[in-house]
Amino acid sequence: MSWKESDRMSERFEFVKLASLEGANVSLLCERFGISRKTGYKWIRRWRESNGDVGSGLADRSRRPRCSPARTDASIERDVLSIRTAHPSWGGRKIHKRLERLGMESPPSPSTITAILHRNGLISPEESAKHKAYSRWERSTPNELWQMDFKGEFPMTNGRKCYPLTILDDHSRYSLCIQACENQRRVTVRDQLREIFGRYGVPQAFYVDNGTPWGTSSRTSRHTKLSVWLLRQDIEVIHGKPYYPQGRGKLERFHRTLNCEVIQERDFADAASAQVAFDPWRTIYNYERPHEALSLQVPGDFYRPSDRIFRECVGLYDYDNRFAVRKTNPVGQLSFHGKRYKVSEALSSSRLGFAPTTSDGVWEIYYCRFVIGRLDERTGQLVRKEALD
Repeated sequence: MSWKESDRMSERFEFVKLASLEGANVSLLCERFGISRKTGYKWIRRWRESNGDVGSGLADRSRRPRCSPARTDASIERDVLSIRTAHPSWGGRKIHKRLERLGMESPPSPSTITAILHRNGLISPEESAKHKAYSRWERSTPNELWQMDFKGEFPMTNGRKCYPLTILDDHSRYSLCIQACENQRRVTVRDQLREIFGRYGVPQAFYVDNGTPWGTSSRTSRHTKLSVWLLRQDIEVIHGKPYYPQGRGKLERFHRTLNCEVIQERDFADAASAQVAFDPWRTIYNYERPHEALSLQVPGDFYRPSDRIFRECVGLYDYDNRFAVRKTNPVGQLSFHGKRYKVSEALSSSRLGFAPTTSDGVWEIYYCRFVIGRLDERTGQLVRKEALD
Protein backbone atom coordinates (compact mmCIF):
# COMPACT_ATOMS: atom_id res chain seq x y z
CA MET A 1 0.00 0.00 0.00
CA SER A 2 1.26 3.49 -0.89
CA TRP A 3 -0.11 7.01 -0.63
CA LYS A 4 -3.87 7.03 -1.40
CA GLU A 5 -4.58 8.50 -4.82
CA SER A 6 -7.76 10.23 -3.55
CA ASP A 7 -5.79 12.89 -1.68
CA ARG A 8 -2.04 12.42 -1.55
CA MET A 9 -1.35 15.77 0.12
CA SER A 10 -3.66 14.95 3.03
CA GLU A 11 -1.84 11.64 3.51
CA ARG A 12 1.57 13.29 3.54
CA PHE A 13 0.41 16.06 5.86
CA GLU A 14 -1.06 13.64 8.39
CA PHE A 15 2.08 11.51 8.28
CA VAL A 16 4.50 14.37 8.99
CA LYS A 17 2.27 15.78 11.75
CA LEU A 18 2.09 12.42 13.54
CA ALA A 19 5.80 11.77 12.93
CA SER A 20 6.66 15.17 14.44
CA LEU A 21 5.08 14.38 17.79
CA GLU A 22 7.53 13.99 20.66
CA GLY A 23 8.52 10.33 21.03
CA ALA A 24 6.88 9.30 17.73
CA ASN A 25 7.93 5.91 16.36
CA VAL A 26 8.74 6.96 12.79
CA SER A 27 9.55 3.45 11.58
CA LEU A 28 6.19 2.16 12.80
CA LEU A 29 4.38 5.11 11.21
CA CYS A 30 6.11 4.43 7.89
CA GLU A 31 4.91 0.84 8.08
CA ARG A 32 1.35 1.92 8.95
CA PHE A 33 1.23 4.46 6.12
CA GLY A 34 2.62 1.92 3.66
CA ILE A 35 5.79 3.82 2.72
CA SER A 36 9.51 3.15 3.05
CA ARG A 37 11.55 4.69 5.83
CA LYS A 38 13.56 6.56 3.19
CA THR A 39 10.39 8.14 1.83
CA GLY A 40 9.10 8.91 5.30
CA TYR A 41 12.28 10.67 6.40
CA LYS A 42 12.38 12.58 3.09
CA TRP A 43 8.97 14.12 3.75
CA ILE A 44 9.84 14.87 7.37
CA ARG A 45 13.03 16.65 6.26
CA ARG A 46 11.24 18.65 3.56
CA TRP A 47 8.49 19.56 6.00
CA ARG A 48 10.98 20.87 8.56
CA GLU A 49 13.02 22.74 5.94
CA SER A 50 9.86 24.51 4.79
CA ASN A 51 9.00 25.50 8.38
CA GLY A 52 5.72 23.65 8.08
CA ASP A 53 4.56 25.12 4.77
CA VAL A 54 2.44 22.50 3.02
CA GLY A 55 2.92 23.90 -0.49
CA SER A 56 6.69 24.01 -0.53
CA GLY A 57 7.25 21.22 1.99
CA LEU A 58 4.93 18.52 0.69
CA ALA A 59 4.73 19.49 -2.99
CA ASP A 60 2.04 19.56 -5.66
CA ARG A 61 -0.31 22.09 -4.08
CA SER A 62 0.07 25.84 -3.93
CA ARG A 63 -0.59 27.66 -0.71
CA ARG A 64 -1.49 31.27 0.04
CA PRO A 65 1.45 33.00 1.80
CA ARG A 66 1.30 33.53 5.52
CA CYS A 67 -0.33 36.75 6.68
CA SER A 68 1.88 39.81 6.99
CA PRO A 69 1.93 42.00 10.10
CA ALA A 70 1.87 45.07 7.85
CA ARG A 71 -1.54 44.39 6.33
CA THR A 72 -3.97 47.22 5.80
CA ASP A 73 -7.39 47.08 7.44
CA ALA A 74 -8.94 46.28 4.06
CA SER A 75 -6.57 43.39 3.42
CA ILE A 76 -7.19 41.96 6.90
CA GLU A 77 -10.92 42.06 6.22
CA ARG A 78 -10.30 40.26 2.92
CA ASP A 79 -8.42 37.55 4.85
CA VAL A 80 -11.34 37.17 7.24
CA LEU A 81 -13.82 36.90 4.38
CA SER A 82 -11.55 34.49 2.50
CA ILE A 83 -11.45 32.08 5.46
CA ARG A 84 -15.21 32.45 5.95
CA THR A 85 -15.82 31.70 2.25
CA ALA A 86 -13.70 28.55 2.49
CA HIS A 87 -15.40 27.53 5.77
CA PRO A 88 -18.96 28.96 5.84
CA SER A 89 -19.77 27.54 9.28
CA TRP A 90 -16.80 29.14 11.08
CA GLY A 91 -17.50 32.03 13.44
CA GLY A 92 -15.38 34.81 14.90
CA ARG A 93 -13.45 32.70 17.44
CA LYS A 94 -12.46 30.01 14.92
CA ILE A 95 -11.39 32.53 12.29
CA HIS A 96 -9.39 34.49 14.90
CA LYS A 97 -7.54 31.33 15.94
CA ARG A 98 -6.91 30.34 12.33
CA LEU A 99 -5.37 33.74 11.57
CA GLU A 100 -3.08 33.29 14.58
CA ARG A 101 -1.99 29.85 13.37
CA LEU A 102 -1.31 31.27 9.90
CA GLY A 103 1.16 33.71 11.46
CA MET A 104 -0.76 36.99 11.59
CA GLU A 105 0.48 39.23 14.38
CA SER A 106 -2.33 40.82 16.39
CA PRO A 107 -5.26 39.56 14.33
CA PRO A 108 -8.63 41.23 14.92
CA SER A 109 -10.45 40.09 18.02
CA PRO A 110 -13.20 37.47 17.69
CA SER A 111 -15.83 40.15 18.31
CA THR A 112 -14.34 42.34 15.56
CA ILE A 113 -14.32 39.39 13.16
CA THR A 114 -17.93 38.66 14.06
CA ALA A 115 -18.76 42.30 13.31
CA ILE A 116 -17.06 41.95 9.91
CA LEU A 117 -19.17 38.88 9.18
CA HIS A 118 -22.34 40.68 10.25
CA ARG A 119 -21.41 43.73 8.17
CA ASN A 120 -21.04 41.53 5.11
CA GLY A 121 -24.33 39.75 5.72
CA LEU A 122 -22.71 36.41 6.59
CA ILE A 123 -24.30 35.88 10.04
CA SER A 124 -27.94 36.23 10.95
CA PRO A 125 -29.20 36.81 14.53
CA GLU A 126 -31.11 33.52 14.30
CA GLU A 127 -27.92 31.64 13.47
CA SER A 128 -26.01 33.28 16.34
CA ALA A 129 -28.66 32.15 18.82
CA LYS A 130 -28.06 28.50 17.92
CA HIS A 131 -24.49 28.46 19.25
CA LYS A 132 -24.74 27.99 22.99
CA ALA A 133 -22.25 26.28 25.27
CA TYR A 134 -23.15 22.90 26.80
CA SER A 135 -21.44 20.59 29.26
CA ARG A 136 -19.03 17.94 27.95
CA TRP A 137 -17.17 14.92 29.21
CA GLU A 138 -14.25 13.15 27.63
CA ARG A 139 -11.76 10.35 28.19
CA SER A 140 -8.41 11.37 29.62
CA THR A 141 -6.04 10.05 26.92
CA PRO A 142 -6.08 9.40 23.15
CA ASN A 143 -7.26 5.94 22.03
CA GLU A 144 -8.93 5.21 25.35
CA LEU A 145 -12.27 5.38 23.55
CA TRP A 146 -13.24 5.75 19.90
CA GLN A 147 -16.77 6.51 18.78
CA MET A 148 -18.06 4.92 15.57
CA ASP A 149 -21.24 5.28 13.55
CA PHE A 150 -22.66 5.84 10.10
CA LYS A 151 -23.74 9.36 9.34
CA GLY A 152 -27.20 9.49 7.79
CA GLU A 153 -27.15 8.38 4.18
CA PHE A 154 -27.56 10.74 1.23
CA PRO A 155 -28.38 10.07 -2.45
CA MET A 156 -25.76 10.21 -5.21
CA THR A 157 -26.43 11.09 -8.82
CA ASN A 158 -25.75 7.49 -9.92
CA GLY A 159 -28.98 6.46 -8.17
CA ARG A 160 -27.26 4.83 -5.20
CA LYS A 161 -26.87 6.03 -1.62
CA CYS A 162 -23.71 6.96 0.27
CA TYR A 163 -23.31 5.90 3.91
CA PRO A 164 -20.35 7.80 5.44
CA LEU A 165 -18.63 5.68 8.10
CA THR A 166 -17.05 7.92 10.74
CA ILE A 167 -14.72 7.22 13.66
CA LEU A 168 -13.75 9.86 16.23
CA ASP A 169 -11.26 9.72 19.10
CA ASP A 170 -13.16 10.72 22.24
CA HIS A 171 -10.30 12.55 23.99
CA SER A 172 -8.91 14.63 21.12
CA ARG A 173 -11.91 14.72 18.71
CA TYR A 174 -9.43 13.53 16.07
CA SER A 175 -11.20 12.16 12.99
CA LEU A 176 -9.73 8.75 12.25
CA CYS A 177 -12.05 7.86 9.41
CA ILE A 178 -14.58 9.37 7.02
CA GLN A 179 -15.21 6.62 4.50
CA ALA A 180 -17.80 6.84 1.73
CA CYS A 181 -19.50 3.43 1.82
CA GLU A 182 -22.29 2.11 -0.41
CA ASN A 183 -23.77 -0.09 2.32
CA GLN A 184 -23.70 -0.66 6.08
CA ARG A 185 -22.70 -4.32 6.03
CA ARG A 186 -20.48 -5.96 8.60
CA VAL A 187 -17.83 -6.95 6.06
CA THR A 188 -17.62 -3.35 4.77
CA VAL A 189 -17.05 -1.97 8.27
CA ARG A 190 -14.58 -4.71 9.19
CA ASP A 191 -12.49 -4.07 6.07
CA GLN A 192 -12.32 -0.37 6.92
CA LEU A 193 -11.40 -1.12 10.53
CA ARG A 194 -8.53 -3.33 9.40
CA GLU A 195 -7.11 -0.38 7.49
CA ILE A 196 -7.70 2.08 10.36
CA PHE A 197 -6.13 -0.29 12.92
CA GLY A 198 -3.17 -0.81 10.62
CA ARG A 199 -2.55 2.94 10.51
CA TYR A 200 -3.46 4.21 13.98
CA GLY A 201 -3.21 1.08 16.12
CA VAL A 202 -5.99 -0.38 18.28
CA PRO A 203 -8.10 1.55 20.83
CA GLN A 204 -9.00 0.39 24.31
CA ALA A 205 -12.73 0.62 23.62
CA PHE A 206 -15.39 1.51 21.05
CA TYR A 207 -18.63 3.37 21.78
CA VAL A 208 -21.34 2.34 19.30
CA ASP A 209 -25.11 2.44 19.04
CA ASN A 210 -27.50 -0.50 19.05
CA GLY A 211 -28.20 -0.74 15.34
CA THR A 212 -26.75 -2.87 12.57
CA PRO A 213 -23.98 -3.91 12.24
CA TRP A 214 -22.74 -3.48 15.84
CA GLY A 215 -25.79 -4.09 18.01
CA THR A 216 -29.01 -6.09 18.35
CA SER A 217 -32.09 -5.90 20.55
CA SER A 218 -31.76 -9.49 21.80
CA ARG A 219 -32.57 -10.06 25.47
CA THR A 220 -29.55 -12.32 25.99
CA SER A 221 -26.84 -10.50 24.05
CA ARG A 222 -26.32 -7.10 22.46
CA HIS A 223 -23.39 -8.40 20.40
CA THR A 224 -23.11 -9.05 16.67
CA LYS A 225 -20.46 -10.84 14.61
CA LEU A 226 -18.70 -7.48 14.20
CA SER A 227 -18.65 -6.59 17.90
CA VAL A 228 -17.48 -10.12 18.76
CA TRP A 229 -14.62 -9.65 16.28
CA LEU A 230 -13.70 -6.43 18.11
CA LEU A 231 -13.75 -8.20 21.47
CA ARG A 232 -11.34 -10.77 20.06
CA GLN A 233 -8.97 -7.88 19.28
CA ASP A 234 -9.09 -7.04 23.02
CA ILE A 235 -11.29 -3.98 22.36
CA GLU A 236 -14.15 -3.34 24.75
CA VAL A 237 -17.45 -2.65 22.98
CA ILE A 238 -19.75 -0.21 24.77
CA HIS A 239 -23.29 0.00 23.43
CA GLY A 240 -25.11 3.26 24.01
CA LYS A 241 -28.37 3.42 25.88
CA PRO A 242 -31.39 3.11 23.59
CA TYR A 243 -33.11 6.42 22.82
CA TYR A 244 -30.23 8.34 24.39
CA PRO A 245 -28.33 10.07 21.53
CA GLN A 246 -26.57 12.41 24.00
CA GLY A 247 -24.13 9.60 24.71
CA ARG A 248 -22.87 10.00 21.15
CA GLY A 249 -22.88 13.80 21.36
CA LYS A 250 -19.38 14.33 19.98
CA LEU A 251 -20.05 12.17 16.94
CA GLU A 252 -23.49 13.68 16.40
CA ARG A 253 -21.89 17.15 16.46
CA PHE A 254 -19.17 15.96 14.08
CA HIS A 255 -21.83 14.69 11.68
CA ARG A 256 -23.58 18.06 11.69
CA THR A 257 -20.31 19.80 10.89
CA LEU A 258 -19.50 17.30 8.12
CA ASN A 259 -22.93 17.82 6.62
CA CYS A 260 -22.72 21.61 6.84
CA GLU A 261 -19.19 22.02 5.49
CA VAL A 262 -19.00 19.20 2.93
CA ILE A 263 -22.22 17.40 2.03
CA GLN A 264 -25.21 19.72 1.95
CA GLU A 265 -26.09 21.46 -1.30
CA ARG A 266 -23.52 19.38 -3.20
CA ASP A 267 -24.04 16.56 -5.68
CA PHE A 268 -21.70 13.59 -5.74
CA ALA A 269 -21.62 11.27 -8.74
CA ASP A 270 -20.55 8.23 -6.74
CA ALA A 271 -18.74 7.10 -3.59
CA ALA A 272 -15.34 7.80 -5.12
CA SER A 273 -16.20 11.45 -5.78
CA ALA A 274 -17.55 11.79 -2.24
CA GLN A 275 -14.28 10.37 -0.90
CA VAL A 276 -12.31 12.96 -2.87
CA ALA A 277 -14.22 15.62 -0.89
CA PHE A 278 -13.99 13.82 2.47
CA ASP A 279 -10.21 13.28 2.52
CA PRO A 280 -8.99 16.91 2.38
CA TRP A 281 -11.76 18.07 4.72
CA ARG A 282 -10.65 15.49 7.32
CA THR A 283 -7.21 17.13 7.22
CA ILE A 284 -8.80 20.57 7.68
CA TYR A 285 -10.88 19.28 10.58
CA ASN A 286 -7.91 17.62 12.30
CA TYR A 287 -5.24 20.28 11.73
CA GLU A 288 -6.81 23.62 10.73
CA ARG A 289 -10.32 24.03 12.11
CA PRO A 290 -10.19 25.41 15.71
CA HIS A 291 -12.39 23.36 18.05
CA GLU A 292 -14.48 25.07 20.72
CA ALA A 293 -14.21 22.11 23.12
CA LEU A 294 -10.40 22.15 22.81
CA SER A 295 -9.99 25.83 23.77
CA LEU A 296 -9.79 26.64 20.05
CA GLN A 297 -6.87 24.30 19.49
CA VAL A 298 -7.13 21.60 16.80
CA PRO A 299 -7.58 17.83 17.34
CA GLY A 300 -4.14 17.15 15.87
CA ASP A 301 -2.60 19.01 18.83
CA PHE A 302 -3.93 16.33 21.19
CA TYR A 303 -3.88 13.06 19.24
CA ARG A 304 -1.14 10.46 18.89
CA PRO A 305 -1.45 6.91 17.45
CA SER A 306 -2.03 3.93 19.72
CA ASP A 307 0.86 1.72 20.80
CA ARG A 308 -1.46 -1.31 20.65
CA ILE A 309 -0.75 -3.31 17.48
CA PHE A 310 -3.50 -4.88 15.38
CA ARG A 311 -3.13 -8.64 14.88
CA GLU A 312 -5.37 -10.34 12.38
CA CYS A 313 -4.83 -13.82 13.78
CA VAL A 314 -5.56 -14.15 17.49
CA GLY A 315 -5.10 -17.41 19.39
CA LEU A 316 -7.49 -19.00 21.88
CA TYR A 317 -8.11 -16.96 25.00
CA ASP A 318 -6.74 -18.66 28.11
CA TYR A 319 -9.28 -18.54 30.98
CA ASP A 320 -7.75 -19.09 34.42
CA ASN A 321 -8.91 -21.75 36.88
CA ARG A 322 -11.64 -19.64 38.48
CA PHE A 323 -13.72 -20.05 35.31
CA ALA A 324 -15.91 -22.91 34.20
CA VAL A 325 -15.40 -22.96 30.43
CA ARG A 326 -18.12 -23.95 27.96
CA LYS A 327 -18.21 -23.87 24.17
CA THR A 328 -21.30 -22.80 22.24
CA ASN A 329 -22.59 -24.80 19.31
CA PRO A 330 -22.93 -23.40 15.74
CA VAL A 331 -26.20 -21.61 16.63
CA GLY A 332 -24.90 -20.06 19.86
CA GLN A 333 -26.31 -22.53 22.42
CA LEU A 334 -24.46 -24.22 25.26
CA SER A 335 -25.07 -26.63 28.10
CA PHE A 336 -24.31 -25.66 31.69
CA HIS A 337 -24.97 -27.99 34.63
CA GLY A 338 -27.28 -30.14 32.56
CA LYS A 339 -29.42 -27.34 31.11
CA ARG A 340 -29.28 -25.76 27.68
CA TYR A 341 -29.17 -21.99 27.18
CA LYS A 342 -29.22 -19.79 24.09
CA VAL A 343 -26.55 -17.10 24.27
CA SER A 344 -26.19 -15.56 20.81
CA GLU A 345 -25.60 -16.69 17.23
CA ALA A 346 -22.89 -14.04 17.07
CA LEU A 347 -20.99 -16.15 19.64
CA SER A 348 -21.40 -19.42 17.77
CA SER A 349 -18.59 -21.96 18.31
CA SER A 350 -17.03 -19.72 20.96
CA ARG A 351 -15.46 -20.54 24.32
CA LEU A 352 -17.14 -18.68 27.20
CA GLY A 353 -16.04 -18.44 30.81
CA PHE A 354 -18.47 -18.70 33.75
CA ALA A 355 -17.25 -17.02 36.93
CA PRO A 356 -19.17 -17.57 40.22
CA THR A 357 -20.51 -14.52 42.04
CA THR A 358 -21.21 -14.08 45.75
CA SER A 359 -24.78 -15.32 45.16
CA ASP A 360 -25.25 -19.09 44.88
CA GLY A 361 -26.26 -20.18 41.41
CA VAL A 362 -25.46 -16.80 39.82
CA TRP A 363 -22.62 -16.66 37.30
CA GLU A 364 -21.04 -13.86 35.34
CA ILE A 365 -20.45 -14.82 31.71
CA TYR A 366 -17.21 -13.73 30.05
CA TYR A 367 -16.06 -13.67 26.47
CA CYS A 368 -12.29 -13.32 26.70
CA ARG A 369 -11.75 -10.70 29.45
CA PHE A 370 -15.11 -8.98 28.99
CA VAL A 371 -18.32 -9.57 30.94
CA ILE A 372 -21.12 -10.10 28.40
CA GLY A 373 -23.95 -11.27 30.65
CA ARG A 374 -25.15 -13.11 33.73
CA LEU A 375 -26.77 -16.50 34.27
CA ASP A 376 -29.08 -17.07 37.24
CA GLU A 377 -29.60 -20.83 37.57
CA ARG A 378 -32.28 -20.28 40.21
CA THR A 379 -34.59 -18.62 37.69
CA GLY A 380 -33.08 -20.04 34.51
CA GLN A 381 -32.60 -16.49 33.18
CA LEU A 382 -29.67 -15.41 31.08
CA VAL A 383 -29.46 -11.63 30.60
CA ARG A 384 -27.02 -9.43 28.71
CA LYS A 385 -24.55 -7.14 30.47
CA GLU A 386 -26.37 -3.89 29.59
CA ALA A 387 -29.44 -5.08 31.48
CA LEU A 388 -27.31 -5.28 34.63
CA ASP A 389 -25.93 -1.72 34.47
